[in-house]
Amino acid sequence: MKIFTNGEVVAIRESNELVTILKSHYVKNMKRYSYTVTKYPSIFFFEEELMKQE
Repeated sequence: MKIFTNGEVVAIRESNELVTILKSHYVKNMKRYSYTVTKYPSIFFFEEELMKQE
C-alpha cells in the first residue's frame, strides 16, 4: 500500500524541500512505489526518500 497520494505536499528527506506529488507508480520487481514530483518531473523518488510534511 502506498504512503503518499497524488497532489499531496511532502518533503524530500535529503534537502527538506517541499514538493507536490504528481503521480505514483508501483515498481513490481522492486515491490515498492516510486513517485514523480512537481519540481523535478524527470526524477523519481522512492517512499524512503520522501516524508510527510510537518
